[in-house]
Amino acid sequence: MLKEIINVKQYETEGYRRWFSDDFFDLIIWYEDKKIVGFQLCYDKQGLERSLTWLKDKGFSHNKIDDGEKPGHSKMTPILVADGIFEKEKIAEAFKKASKNIDPVISSFVYSKLIEYPE
Repeated sequence: MLKEIINVKQYETEGYRRWFSDDFFDLIIWYEDKKIVGFQLCYDKQGLERSLTWLKDKGFSHNKIDDGEKPGHSKMTPILVADGIFEKEKIAEAFKKASKNIDPVISSFVYSKLIEYPE
């Protein structure tokens, strides 16, 4: 179940943000004037981690997270790289179950955007 991380570091260039996490998901929500203007939902954190990002002015992007691990080398900074198909029904249902205890405005907003993701 997602739980909110308290005292999240705020960056002036990003607007206000909230962060929720569990073993499978990380959800970051960005606000401007108390309205949601974007989110990033990272999923499958223990496997092949990916992220779906939605921004009000840019729409959707789906990426794999390259964790920066290279055998025999120093760990590098994780980066987002283009990734293929987003299994929206599977992830939307998993999110719906995991988000039952968070702010219902956030959970329903994110769920509706997951379902809205283009085929």
